[in-house]
Order: sequence, then structure tokens, then C-alpha cells
Amino acid sequence: MSNLALAVRDSTTMLRRNLLHARRYPSLTLNLLLTPIVLLLLFVYVFGDVMSAGIGGGGADRSAYIAYLVPGILLMTIGGTVVGAAVSVSIDMTEGIIARFRTMAIHRGSVLVGHVIGSVLQSVASVVLVGAVAVAIGFRSTNATALEWAAAFGLLVLVALALTWIAVGMGLASPNAEAASNNALPLILLPFLSSAFVPIDAMPGWFQPIAEYQPFTPAIETLRGLLLGTEIGHNGWMAVVWCLGLAVLGYRWSVSLFNRDPK
Repeated sequence: MSNLALAVRDSTTMLRRNLLHARRYPSLTLNLLLTPIVLLLLFVYVFGDVMSAGIGGGGADRSAYIAYLVPGILLMTIGGTVVGAAVSVSIDMTEGIIARFRTMAIHRGSVLVGHVIGSVLQSVASVVLVGAVAVAIGFRSTNATALEWAAAFGLLVLVALALTWIAVGMGLASPNAEAASNNALPLILLPFLSSAFVPIDAMPGWFQPIAEYQPFTPAIETLRGLLLGTEIGHNGWMAVVWCLGLAVLGYRWSVSLFNRDPK
């Protein structure tokens, strides 16, 4: 069997293993998924009128705020879901299964690949579920073409891939599952410091650079432009650069940590 065929076979096996774990122990995924849904409902039904009036500078329009809010919530969903990958990797590293894998005739990189693909699939499923809730409460994509929908889906997958590799690195660098969850917390918090809930122009001047020059804001603005027809500008290529850079960084970091000799 060629090296490529061996890698594909073993990666598929590890992917199946991780999906079975997610199905048998759904509590972590559900807990992470509930956060964006609760935030979506909270900001729409509790703060929606006030936020829309403040952003628009006129009367309250909850439907307009739903349209503004949903792209950021979808990106936040991915950030929350990949925390599960960090915890899962940390559990594997600390409970001895990786030591056993090292003694078996399997492709070395298949363990990480299985975690990454499994997390990306879970992220996509979570985004679909949160998106369905958003549609149920009134979100509508205006004038988006089939090509724009495909580009939006591709962006979500690219963000999920980039954040998953970073989360895997965090899991490998953590001494236990609790530390992995804490280390991955910025992936949940960063969307709060972006344009997910209010435009950057409405933020204090000293805070605007922080919100603008971070990975979530260009991704959110690009997704918002694709789904709602708003201006994308330079955010499109910035989002792609951020995703590719984080993916490469996370991959190299994860492989380096995984290949270290066990202590």
C-alpha cells in the first residue's frame, strides 16, 4: 500500500473514531452550541430594538438587526465548536491513547487529521443548525446569488479549518482538558471584540484598531457582504490571508508538538 493510500485509510479510521466519540458524548458539543443560540435569541429579542435604533440612528428595526447580527453569530459558532477539538486532543494526549498509537503501524499524521476533519464537520453542522434557528426567527439573505452562497460556505469552511488547527495546537500544549478549554477561550471571546454586534464606527476611537485588525472582523464583514450585499472592500482578501496564515501556523505548531518525544 502506498504512503498516500495508507494516510487516507488511517485518517478515515481516526475520523470515524472522533465522530463516534462526538455521538456518544454529545454534552460538550451541545454546551458549546447553546452559547451562540442563546446569544442570538438574547440580542434579537431583548436588545434587538435598542441595538437597531442605536446603529441605524433612527427608529427600532429588529429585522434589520437580525440581518446584521447573524453573520457574526455564525462565526462565533465556529469559534465555540472548535474548543471541543482542543479538549478532545488534550484528552487523547493525557489518557495514554496516543502512546498506544505510536506503537502501532498507522500513519503518524492520521491522528491529527482525524481530529481536524471531524471538528470541521462538526463546525459546519453547528453553523447549519444555528443558521436554521436564525431563519426561523426572521433572518433572510437579500439578493445573494448561488455563487455568493458558495463563497460564503467556502469562507465558513476555511475559517473552521484555520481555527481548528489553532485549537489542536492548544490542546497539544495543554497539560489537561480543563487547561485546554481555558486556553481556547480566546476563540470564543474574540468575536465579542469584533464587528459582530455593532459596527466598528460606533466603538470608542481607541478601541477601533483592536476590533478592526483581528481575524474575526474581516471574516464577519466578508460573510455579511456575501449574504446581505453590503460592501466587502478589502475585507475579502484580509479574511483569506488571516485564515491561511492561521491554518499554516496552527498546522506547523501542532505537528511540532505532536512529534516531540514523550516525557
